[in-house]
Amino acid sequence: MIVHLVDGTYELFRHFYGLRRAKRDRDPPFGAVAGVLHTVLKMIEDGATHVGVATDHVIESFRNALWPGYKTGEGIEPALAAQFQPLEDGLAAMGVVVWPMIELEADDALASAAHVAAMDDRVEKVCIWANDKDLAQCVRGDRVVQVDRRAGAIRGADGVREKFGVDPSLIPDFLALVGDAQDGYPGIAGIGKATAARLLNEHGRIEDFPPTVLGANQEAALLFKQLATLRTDADLFADVDALEWHGPTPAFAAWADRVGDARVLQRSMKASSLDA
Repeated sequence: MIVHLVDGTYELFRHFYGLRRAKRDRDPPFGAVAGVLHTVLKMIEDGATHVGVATDHVIESFRNALWPGYKTGEGIEPALAAQFQPLEDGLAAMGVVVWPMIELEADDALASAAHVAAMDDRVEKVCIWANDKDLAQCVRGDRVVQVDRRAGAIRGADGVREKFGVDPSLIPDFLALVGDAQDGYPGIAGIGKATAARLLNEHGRIEDFPPTVLGANQEAALLFKQLATLRTDADLFADVDALEWHGPTPAFAAWADRVGDARVLQRSMKASSLDA
C-alpha cells in the first residue's frame, strides 16, 4: 500500500487565495474548504486508499515559548481563519482521517505519521504532500518522499540533496543556519545556503562543529535547530489500517448541503462505490 499524508493547512491557504483571485477578491464562506475536499477526492479517485490530513487547529505551538518571534496566527484574514474548523469537520464527515494539532504543528503530525507508516512492512511508500522545507527531513531514500505540488516535484533523498545540498537528516541543521522567514527565525547572520551546505557536509551536525566555526552563535544555532526539528512522537494512530478510506459518513450529505456543494457529495459517493 501507499500512504498519503496531506498538509491540510497549506491546502486551505492555497485554495483560499486561488479562489480569491478567481472570484476577484470575493471569499465564498466555505470555498477553500470545498477546494481541499475536492483535492483529497482527486487523490482517492486516482487510487489513494490510505490518507491522513494534518491541520493546524491553532497556528501557535510549543515553539512559541522557545522563540518569541516564531510564527503566530496574527495577520491571518478572518475569512480564512473562519474555515479552519469547517475544514476539519468536513474531512471527518467525508470519512478522511484528520489530525487537528494544538500543542504541536501540522508538520509534526505529518512527520509522526510518516515515521509510524514507514515502520510497517506492508507500506511500499509514504508520500508527504507538503511544500514546507522542514518536511524534507522526513524523506528516507525513495520510500518516504515529499510531493511538492507547487514545484511539480517528487523528492526522494537524491532530490533533497539536489535542492538543499545536504542529506535529509541534516535539514534541521541547514534551516537553523540559513533561517526560515515563514516560521519566523532568522538563522545565523552571514551564512547563506551554499555556506551552510558546505559546513554541514564538512563537519556534520551543528553539535559536532568545532567551536571556532560558529563561535558565539553556536547557542542560537542550536535553538534554531530545535525549532526546525519536527517531532515524530505525536500520538495519532497505531496501525496504518486506520488510514484506509471507506467512503463518506452518513453525516456528509448534510455537511455538503450546508456548504452548498452537491458535487463533493456526488464525487465521494461515486469514489466509494468504485472502491467497493
